[in-house]
Amino acid sequence: MAAPTGPTVRRMQLGAELRRLREKAQFTLAEAVDGLTFSTTKLHRVENGLTALRSSAELRVLLERYGVTDDEDIEFLTEIQRDSVNRGWWSQYRSTMPSGMAMYVGLETGARTIRAWQPSVVLGLLQTPAYAREMFQTAKPVEEHTTEFIERNIQLRMDRKEHLVRKGSRMELWVILDEGALRRVIGSRDVMREQYEEIIRLTKLDNVTVQILPLSSATYRASFNFTLLEFEAPPLTVVQCDMPDGGSNVSDKDTTVWAFTRKFDALRAGALAPGETPTFLHRLAGEI
Repeated sequence: MAAPTGPTVRRMQLGAELRRLREKAQFTLAEAVDGLTFSTTKLHRVENGLTALRSSAELRVLLERYGVTDDEDIEFLTEIQRDSVNRGWWSQYRSTMPSGMAMYVGLETGARTIRAWQPSVVLGLLQTPAYAREMFQTAKPVEEHTTEFIERNIQLRMDRKEHLVRKGSRMELWVILDEGALRRVIGSRDVMREQYEEIIRLTKLDNVTVQILPLSSATYRASFNFTLLEFEAPPLTVVQCDMPDGGSNVSDKDTTVWAFTRKFDALRAGALAPGETPTFLHRLAGEI
């Protein structure tokens, strides 16, 4: 039986399996939906985890068309379909989430392993409330965000962190931060020092690893942030990149995952060892 995950991950898992079954049966999208009550566009979105099949009847019709007759296989996929239409804990924040953010939070919540590179600011899962608030307040006059938007997004960020730090969490986080992101003052020096202490605290957890890529290192560094998320049962890896409008772009294409895995491995090889992170941050706190 698959490990329990959120509805977003279940949609991704079901979509990937339906795409595999369709290709195995040698159907195009148009052939798969011929005579059915939904379109090629809907099936494409289902296969990419962007929408759910609203009923098990729709799923069973597809499985019959693809030649799936084993009762255990049908029941297993039906269970995933039922899980995929549930509402996640983050749904209460949907009204203030940028485009694509709800899907990313759902993926993050269900991920077994998260690998992230952040060159410009401290990664959201590591942020303190004060650091996050100063970031939002600085952008408020430009982005025209309301106070409610800011406070709800700070709370969302802290709720996401809670899923990482709570006792028994199965999520493993490995972050590489560029030194420039840590030297860039957000709010005040006191806010930054508190943020350094929070990172040090989090690195003491068994499931959190943080490395720093020094500015003086003549090594590879990507100019944009990205996150690799890995899931279990069935195995699946996706890549997330932020969009200019604050939204989120997610891809599970093999070539994309491979390219970003290479980037992360190169960044990790050029960064300081994880054990050096507390010492580096203590020194930085004195310098700043």
